[in-house]
Amino acid sequence: MTVALIVAAGRGHRLGGPIPKQYRLLDGVPILRRTAEALRRHAAVRAVRVVINPADRGLYDEAMAGLGLVEPVTGGASRQESVRNGLESIASLAPETVLIHDGVRPFVAPTVIGAVLDALGRVPGAVVGVPVTDTLKRCRGAVVTGTVERADLWRAQTPQGFRYEAILGAHRRVHAAHPGRDFTDDCAVAELAGLTVEMVPGSEENFKITTEADLLRAEAMLRERGRLLAVAD
Repeated sequence: MTVALIVAAGRGHRLGGPIPKQYRLLDGVPILRRTAEALRRHAAVRAVRVVINPADRGLYDEAMAGLGLVEPVTGGASRQESVRNGLESIASLAPETVLIHDGVRPFVAPTVIGAVLDALGRVPGAVVGVPVTDTLKRCRGAVVTGTVERADLWRAQTPQGFRYEAILGAHRRVHAAHPGRDFTDDCAVAELAGLTVEMVPGSEENFKITTEADLLRAEAMLRERGRLLAVAD
């Protein structure tokens, strides 16, 4: 059994606006709802739970009405704490595997989700990513100090999938050993705990909506998809 855990407890200040970015509308639908629907549609995902900020409960209830998701759980002061809260909260569901996904990545494809789950038959963890193609420069302030070799470098995305007991144990051990330390993703927690994690090719369309430009890009993508569907009909 696979449970999807959506991390949506952040405040999203970079996008601006009166409400957190995950509740902003994307072509009339809250971004978070689109994200949940993308995961919920996959046949292997049996349940979806969202980790939220308690101050956003009203926004959450309005955005997710009628989806039939598992009751949301409250996040923590950091992303790592929010994920750990979410993992602890789904123990009663007894999942074999868990997908941890950003609340503002609404365009994750079913094939990507399937590839992550396939990898979990081989290894304890799998992370979605795309290879780095740009030349990377290391700088001190505005001054370039060197060029970073880009071979074997990937930009990590989500979902990041894990065997449930393995990632729950990893979060518990890392929290006990490094209290107060925060990590930008769960792959970093798994690495520190010694879990083997496989990289799964993702997609440039599976981007994170962080800025107003990202939101405009997302809206353009939806318009183009609608145009193609109209042509196909």
